[in-house]
Amino acid sequence: MALQLLAAIALYFLFRHVWSGAGITSAVVSSALSVVLVRMAISINNFVMASRTRSQLPAQYRIGLWDTVHLFMGEFSASMITSSWTMPFRSFSTRVPDHPQGLPVLLVHGYGCNSGYWHSMSKALSNAHVIHHAIDMEPVIGSIDDYAVQIHEAVEVLCQKTGQQQLVIVAHSMGGLATRAYLRDYGSAHIAKVITLGTPHHGTALAHFGVGINTQQMRWTATEEEGLASDWLRQLTNDEDAQVYRLFVSLYSHHDNIISPQTSSHLDGAKNIEFHAIGHVALGMHPVIQAAVIREIRDASRHLLGAPGCHASA
Repeated sequence: MALQLLAAIALYFLFRHVWSGAGITSAVVSSALSVVLVRMAISINNFVMASRTRSQLPAQYRIGLWDTVHLFMGEFSASMITSSWTMPFRSFSTRVPDHPQGLPVLLVHGYGCNSGYWHSMSKALSNAHVIHHAIDMEPVIGSIDDYAVQIHEAVEVLCQKTGQQQLVIVAHSMGGLATRAYLRDYGSAHIAKVITLGTPHHGTALAHFGVGINTQQMRWTATEEEGLASDWLRQLTNDEDAQVYRLFVSLYSHHDNIISPQTSSHLDGAKNIEFHAIGHVALGMHPVIQAAVIREIRDASRHLLGAPGCHASA
């Protein structure tokens, strides 16, 4: 948000200086439009880069021109909303809806985000009467191993606040890897289910273009058939108890523009649910994904707490 604002201000003064006849309104509109076009070009570039190492697209998930345009605009809109509005202005911690039901939920964001990413999901969870807490993992470019400590602290606090011994984690992208690191270090005693959205469980080729230790840990090299996950990811797999994967539900899109190959989100031993025509950032904001997340939360609550109308204390 800060970079976009600085760019818009710089372009405003540039337009006013170069385009002598431009009024204030024209300069403001031109600078804002320029920023939007640059962001659109970045989104296009993400799709292009993801296509170079993409996994084989199942025939039933191939889409036409109109659906491709809809896919792009949905992802571009989601990126603009999160970067320009919800992450700067709608970050939050704990939200307790009226008449809370079921298990509490911990929301774990992905790379370069904060709790504001979950603004739309939070509305859906509140409407479903689910207590939820979101964390801000810092530093932004730090090690995923360090995020495990922050998740552990959040789990302890949320269990204490709600009086529940277990909860559900919903994690987007890198947040799913941080959750796996948490389970590796602290065990699964407090976790009833983990729902990941577009998590690069085996890495992503686009991480090569990111900045930070965490992007190095998320890397995937070459194609789906010939590729190799990072040393960190391979070590994580070696250090994990494979039985923990039974707690996971991995939701992912075959048209993800950040996770490539897209089947990197498929986790053996987990419940994997495939979608199509949904971009990476849009996953947490898409009503179909939100509905699937809520179904999985309710399923975990029924199994652990019993009756469908089970109550959670605040």
